[in-house]
Amino acid sequence: MKKKLSIIDIANSLNISKTTISFILNGKAQEKRISEELVATVLKYVEEVGYKPNSLAKSLRTGKSHTIGLMVEDISNPFFASIARLIEDKAYENGYKIIYCSTDNDTNKTQELIVMFRERHVDGYIIAPPEGIEEDIRSLIKDGLPVVLFDRHLPKVDTDFVEIDNFFCSYNATRHLVDQGYRKIAFITFLSSQTQLNSRLQGFKEAVLENGIEPIIEEILFNHNEDLIIGPITEFLQKNKHLDAVFFGTNHMGTCGLKVINALGLKVPRDLAIVSFDDYDVFKLYSPPVTAIAQPIEEIADNVITVLLNKLNAPSHHQKTRSIVLKTSLNVRGSSEKK
Repeated sequence: MKKKLSIIDIANSLNISKTTISFILNGKAQEKRISEELVATVLKYVEEVGYKPNSLAKSLRTGKSHTIGLMVEDISNPFFASIARLIEDKAYENGYKIIYCSTDNDTNKTQELIVMFRERHVDGYIIAPPEGIEEDIRSLIKDGLPVVLFDRHLPKVDTDFVEIDNFFCSYNATRHLVDQGYRKIAFITFLSSQTQLNSRLQGFKEAVLENGIEPIIEEILFNHNEDLIIGPITEFLQKNKHLDAVFFGTNHMGTCGLKVINALGLKVPRDLAIVSFDDYDVFKLYSPPVTAIAQPIEEIADNVITVLLNKLNAPSHHQKTRSIVLKTSLNVRGSSEKK
């Protein structure tokens, strides 16, 4: 295997000090009053030999790697994938590259990934945090590394975050079902104390209770394995045949729910009206199309990367943290309308 060239190799070949080579390659030739002829000689040689600088070594010298760590629950989820794509585009326009990873909502895995990102000297972190990583986030902030949370936040950690008004949009979607005349409404969600899921649950409860309706709630353990979600939903619906509407608390839960409804031979909305969080193509293509809460994907992504870039461009331990809460829209379709 051919040995990779280093600055020392270039310096020895041209009989120039490695410090001078470093200044030229890092764009400091004019500042250090290095002649244009010498700069031209070095750059020409570098091009001829195809020298590629070691990015990790450069980050150690400059303190900047121009990379951002993006940690989401599941990069294959359409919601997170869409946001990640938009963040990547804007980051690239501003001279940064993104390193993605999925946490699977696993605390230990997230902690290990944070260690990996630290070793790679990423400049900033964008995280959809699972529970239990409060100390890890505080440690990053203490070390002067900017962190922006999104989709949910950690109440005991003072850092920037971007999310939607989960309570209101859940309340609003439930009120839509009530206004359509549904009274036996179930809310199916993941068992979690994460802020976004808890707010959605509270919004549902508020809407039904103020209308004199008893809340029916099914909380399922989080899992990416569809069978471990489909099974409990099937069991729940078979035990609660009196239901006339179901509100799914996430898009993953919603797609699994539609598979169960089809397998049970239920007709939507005649047998069961449906509303779900996180509108996307599957819900639009289903027959009848599914009423869904649409998050402002572009606005979320834009706010997340803008806040982080501001932190990176003007680092200060005294910058005030921002809590950005965005509005959603309820796209009403055939799955929730009384026939």
